[in-house]
Amino acid sequence: MSLREIMDVCDLMDDPRLSGERVAALLRAPDALGVQVEIKSVAYAEPEDTSATCDFIKVVIPGADGARAGGDAPTLGLVGRLGAQQAQPERTGYVSDADGSIVALAAALRLIRLATAGGQLDGDVIVTTHVATRVSITPRKPVDFMGTPVSSDLMNAFEVDPAMDAILSFDTSKGNRLINHRGVAISPTAQAGYLLPVADDLVTLLEYATGEPARTFPLAQQDITPYDNGLRHFNSIMQPTVATQAPVVGVALTARAVVPGSATGASYESALFDATRFAVQAAKQFGRGELSFVSTDEVDILTDRYGSMDRFQK
Repeated sequence: MSLREIMDVCDLMDDPRLSGERVAALLRAPDALGVQVEIKSVAYAEPEDTSATCDFIKVVIPGADGARAGGDAPTLGLVGRLGAQQAQPERTGYVSDADGSIVALAAALRLIRLATAGGQLDGDVIVTTHVATRVSITPRKPVDFMGTPVSSDLMNAFEVDPAMDAILSFDTSKGNRLINHRGVAISPTAQAGYLLPVADDLVTLLEYATGEPARTFPLAQQDITPYDNGLRHFNSIMQPTVATQAPVVGVALTARAVVPGSATGASYESALFDATRFAVQAAKQFGRGELSFVSTDEVDILTDRYGSMDRFQK
């Protein structure tokens, strides 16, 4: 169960003193052998306040047969996408936009505590996100728009690791009219410019994690192109795919109503719990080679017949 981890992370997110170092202290507390927690502070980019900094966080949880141990078990990446956890001084406490980072960090904390107790996974797990507390809020329809401390490209540079063999990208996705249920939904798989079918294994895993039929959400080809190309995007959930050749699946935290990312009191514990449980179970199964994001045979056929689609990553 991951309720304790969600509570621990949410308490931290609500603190006006939130910082990357405070998150790192929470993750380092279990003192699991071999776990690495790295923090990198980066100045905000315009049009945000360039005197402020955000903290990028990378957590490496080694597996018994993972790459860092010289083994061949695959490495799963868990990326928490967001603009910022807080919007000081306009908002007090954490905002809905924090959901992706909450899930990623709660999953990391759960896996670290499991490893400390002797429950080391087979494969390595790399968890990345960032911490930011001061961004702009721009009026926009249907919901106000949360600013981001740095560009999506810079986020990818810190949050997408070449060692990740597959990526789950978690993001708040409540500010749209395409998803109208409260909970968790997964996207089709994107890989190297190709938009592929929803992964059967992930559908099954989501059903097990929630006890309900799996929910998915639609993507257009332009949703897996770079964020700054002038085209509309569902949101930034799929942006890791422009920076990797690995398969990427978006995991959306959703609502029945349209809810802005800048709203406080709009994170739903049941959805956070389901998404965190999904992430933890995915890490277990992926490292054992029991979880596939794509049909490699179909990808090979597509590539042989239609060639590279990497132009959609540029």
